[in-house]
Amino acid sequence: MNTFTREQFDAAVAQWITSCSDFYAITKIIPTNHVFTFDAEQMDWMRNLNRYKEFCTEIGVYKGQLVAILCPLDGSGKRLVVDKFPYSPLQELDRDLRLMETEEYIVVKNAVLSKDLQRIDDNSDTYLPVSSKPMLEQDKAVTAIESWRDEAMIWFYRECTEFKGSRIFKRFFVPTQDITATKSGFTHVVCSFGLKFSDVYQRLLPTLIFISFYEDLQNSGSVQTISNTYDWSEACPPLCK
Repeated sequence: MNTFTREQFDAAVAQWITSCSDFYAITKIIPTNHVFTFDAEQMDWMRNLNRYKEFCTEIGVYKGQLVAILCPLDGSGKRLVVDKFPYSPLQELDRDLRLMETEEYIVVKNAVLSKDLQRIDDNSDTYLPVSSKPMLEQDKAVTAIESWRDEAMIWFYRECTEFKGSRIFKRFFVPTQDITATKSGFTHVVCSFGLKFSDVYQRLLPTLIFISFYEDLQNSGSVQTISNTYDWSEACPPLCK
């Protein structure tokens, strides 16, 4: 498990704060098609220590790479005092990122029997949940990730030139309900940046999207047997607790 000491944590966080006003530095440490990956051991560590409805993911820079650092919170939402901090560097995926979401379909089967109980007709109709349906979380996640890949550097340029980096995220707060739930076969979490429009702030805001993955315990040939869960984090700033 990759971990920082307290001193390494403080240095990494300070380096990111320094980099936030330097657009050239940001272009060097943030490839917009790279992600963070936390393994089951790191997430179990978080789940066992965290006592709040959210946990914190601090952003730092270590050896020229952007890193995401897991920070558990106590029951009042304050950061716990711990002696190590699991982290993940921003890096290229080693395989395609498969997002999966289960939809429910309604199948109506009709059968007609004659008066002497002979089958004379049968049919079935499948009703797809398409019409008048809001966008699924998976669709939103893909849209946000693509927006980050295509527009993140434009977003950073404006933040660096107009606001001197003061509005760029320093940490994210992530809901714990799904991401730290104990489910059979959990293997890792892929964490991707995204850009979502905020109606409250009337501008694009970054988010971290946590996508859970599970192994196929039944050897059915499927990569995942459980739908991914999508947890949307809130960036600080502006959404600081």
